[in-house]
Amino acid sequence: MARLKDKIALVVGAGSSGPGWGNGKATAALFAREGACVIAVDVNRDAVEDTRAVILAEGGRCEALVADATSPSDVEHAIGATLEQFGRIDVLHNNVGGPVMGDPIGASVEDWQRALDLNLTTAFLVCKHALPAMQRQGGGAIVNVSSLASIQINSYPYFGYLTAKAGLNHFTRALAVHFARDGIRANAVLPGVMDTPLIYREIADQHADAEDMLRKRHAASPMGRMGDAWDVAYASLFLASDEAKYITGVCLPIDGGKSCWGR
Repeated sequence: MARLKDKIALVVGAGSSGPGWGNGKATAALFAREGACVIAVDVNRDAVEDTRAVILAEGGRCEALVADATSPSDVEHAIGATLEQFGRIDVLHNNVGGPVMGDPIGASVEDWQRALDLNLTTAFLVCKHALPAMQRQGGGAIVNVSSLASIQINSYPYFGYLTAKAGLNHFTRALAVHFARDGIRANAVLPGVMDTPLIYREIADQHADAEDMLRKRHAASPMGRMGDAWDVAYASLFLASDEAKYITGVCLPIDGGKSCWGR
């Protein structure tokens, strides 16, 4: 219960998209349980305050900041406030993202750009302002939340999303190589079919109804069931911890074997 003892962990996208546990909320809570002081950042004030309340109720440490991760000024301010208060960032968890539906014919240019900004530019902006601090302090761990859609095409027509997530994978690998000598590690997790609040808000309209969505998504996994936010959180914890001190540049599927399945 102390794998991140006394580390400063910045979780961007720490609010859940609805009732229950989203990837960012679960990761923030788990990091706090493992001894980190969590700075939870989200564009939704109510959501990030809920994450903070959960952590404090469990006896953990957490500060909440409201920021739009697609806004350069918001990101600069959030990281500046973190460094002013704590002086360092040991763990950076980039969880901002989400599907923007549309194929190259149907999607507008604005839809395409929104997908890239939400799923890729956010990670660039956060790293842009966090990396100098990690260099000064002699190291740090970055975990980016990508998607299995970055390496495997599915039936959803979210071309901007899957393209941005593929870019995020290579961005992560480039971070790992270019900043390795600074003691900075960068890895990504690639969730497959997951049962989180986000799917009910963003994916449900691609199915006949919620029951149809759940049935099809469970069937899409070799295990016959979806994963959940805690699967993403525990993988992120390992990659953020010193147990993974010689692991960098890895894009780790969290998918119940779906990436191995030829269906």
